[in-house]
Amino acid sequence: MTTFKILISDTISEEGLKILKAEKKLKVAVKTKMSTQELKEEIKEYDALIVRSGTKVTAEIIKAGKRLKLIGRAGVGLDNVDVEAATRQGIIVMNAPGGNTISTAEHTISLLLALSRNIAQAEASLRNNLWERKKYIGVEVFGKTLGIIGLGKIGTAVSKRAKGLGMKVIAYDPFLFSERMLELGIESKGLKEVLRQADYITLHTPLTAETRHMLGEKEFEIMKKGVRVINCARGGIIDEKALLTAIKQGKVKGAALDVFEKEPPRDNPLLKLDCVLATPHLGASTEEAQVGVAKEMASQVADALLHRNVRNAVNFPSIDKEILPLLEPYLKLAEKMGCLQMQISKGKVRQIELKYSGEVAKYKLDPISLSFVKGLLSSILEEPVNYVNIPLIARQRGIKLVETKLSEPEDFTNLISVEVTTDKGKSLVAGSLLGKKDIRIVKIDDYYVDVVPKGYILVVSNEDKPGMMGAIGTILGKNKINIASMTLGRRKQGGLALTLLNIDNSIPSKLVSEIKNLDNIVDAKVVKL
Repeated sequence: MTTFKILISDTISEEGLKILKAEKKLKVAVKTKMSTQELKEEIKEYDALIVRSGTKVTAEIIKAGKRLKLIGRAGVGLDNVDVEAATRQGIIVMNAPGGNTISTAEHTISLLLALSRNIAQAEASLRNNLWERKKYIGVEVFGKTLGIIGLGKIGTAVSKRAKGLGMKVIAYDPFLFSERMLELGIESKGLKEVLRQADYITLHTPLTAETRHMLGEKEFEIMKKGVRVINCARGGIIDEKALLTAIKQGKVKGAALDVFEKEPPRDNPLLKLDCVLATPHLGASTEEAQVGVAKEMASQVADALLHRNVRNAVNFPSIDKEILPLLEPYLKLAEKMGCLQMQISKGKVRQIELKYSGEVAKYKLDPISLSFVKGLLSSILEEPVNYVNIPLIARQRGIKLVETKLSEPEDFTNLISVEVTTDKGKSLVAGSLLGKKDIRIVKIDDYYVDVVPKGYILVVSNEDKPGMMGAIGTILGKNKINIASMTLGRRKQGGLALTLLNIDNSIPSKLVSEIKNLDNIVDAKVVKL
């Protein structure tokens, strides 16, 4: 029985540990507060690593994890994980985006209200034996416009609560269709429109190269005077120097910050301003959220290691548990097609165009497309190729991937057709399912065939003349190579034909040469699937 070892290097809820320990094939070790060097030595023995925000999973740590298959962050942000280094090494990186949605959304609304009514400042004044009612007059949020930047799970949860307070909600999210926003009762706007119109602006995006300093000097200039800004997402999305200037110039009335560019924010000048409300990264710090992210991550890690399904992976297409059994035959078919096509094609691959029609087009296609590319690249690369590093390897090699869903079914109930363009030309392979599970190659270039894609296949291009199969069969028979099945495709009688023979053993190169030298044989090669 294969056993997987999991290292947990930050404290997580006991409820999450129980889920992992309940699995007989998983062994769990909890070792917190390790130094970088200690973790580097320890990680060598483990298949998976679970962290929160404390452990820094650097490229050095990842390289030391020779057995690592999975890194899980019990939370949303992945600032402390080198995702690119993990991807290069073929390691799945996943987070738990759902476990702290409510807690972060509630914290955002709490800060918005506290900022509006000067709660923290008034409370501090009262504790100093002062009674300054006029000084801390606030504003109502009812009827005000809230601009949300990033409308994922947390942004959407914030919008629902803001609407409950009677606020008008507008949002900017370049990855969400405006129709979906309308369904949520939110006006879709461009970034500049949100900045111009909002009385309050709240951020709910990840920290990436594109979102770093998303709110900077130019953005603050666009905002209306008296705007209030809330950030419970990630430090670094706001340029803190630009925010400081905007507050001092009177453009920004107040800011509520749960996250900072540098944490802890030692000697941060923003914290010296009376109009800045700050909390020490408490967005996910509720009892319920801690339990939620631990349980969510534990379930995800167990399912991924035990080959049940993969969810919430940032560098791997997620597949729902219910859908996986239906997709598996297509995944297998696509990988075999890629392996076959690479072996019969010539030249360097420039583009892969996948067309899906029929039943298969109803599913999420990313995993199927990656399966094809995995099969294609595995046959030419010495480095390990898996679903995690395939997109990166393809990009590095300049391979363009195109997916198309055909609305009308073709000649098959379901069909995957792939055209590969190289610097030497183009080739096409199409595959389908016979029934629900039996995979078949049904077309190669212009030839319709019926091939079971497994084991060794002798691929012969020949003139369609009598006696061809007899001559090939004689050579194979003399050398005790059994033919398991055979299929013939031709454009017209007497023209060029394509013959494929499933054989039980590989064929020595000298026998392939002997077959090539037969009359009317154009080419012959052995493909291993």
